[in-house]
Amino acid sequence: MKQTLLSIYKQLFKHFGPQGWWPAESPFEVIVGAILAQSASWKNVEKAIANLKRERLLTPDGLLAVNNRKLARLIKPALYYNVKARKLKAFMAFLHDSYGNDLNAMFSQPTEKLRKELLAVWGVGPETADSILLYAAGKPSFVVDAYTKRIFHRMGLLEKNPPYESVKKFFEVSLPKNVEVYQEYHALIVELAKRYCKSKPDCRECCIRRFCKTGMHASS
Repeated sequence: MKQTLLSIYKQLFKHFGPQGWWPAESPFEVIVGAILAQSASWKNVEKAIANLKRERLLTPDGLLAVNNRKLARLIKPALYYNVKARKLKAFMAFLHDSYGNDLNAMFSQPTEKLRKELLAVWGVGPETADSILLYAAGKPSFVVDAYTKRIFHRMGLLEKNPPYESVKKFFEVSLPKNVEVYQEYHALIVELAKRYCKSKPDCRECCIRRFCKTGMHASS
């Protein structure tokens, strides 16, 4: 399995090239983006972040101080804005109370300890926590999303709708514990899902169809 996952990664990288994901100007922006990206397109997340930057609120102190109604209005493009305003507030309260708004102090914690702390914050689920760990903190914590489950189920490597933690373990025990590999693999999976492995897959054009039971059937 280790060799299969690495071969898939190499083929995706060869086809799509480096993705340079996560697009952000700072680790803090990554964190805000990870929360806003829940059930939203990245294009809409960018609009919400641009609104926060325009108001000079994209800081821990700024987001902690702004009232919920204004915050919700500014992040409206990212959808579910009232709930996401509460989620941002909850994270900012955690960062302030636990680490005095010091991201470096937060990032210095062991990966598993910090992951447990993040998962205890209201509104932070496994995918958001792992996105923060991998892309903001630079820790090797593989990010699993709906695209990952869809693609690798179609390939015959995962059961349908597997538990998040089992998919995370599936990748982490099979891949080298490397932040860059984890980042690129996750980003390449997203790109594959957007280009070829959509709700209705375009298997004949897919660059990894030789690894895939669904793709091989479509090519026959």
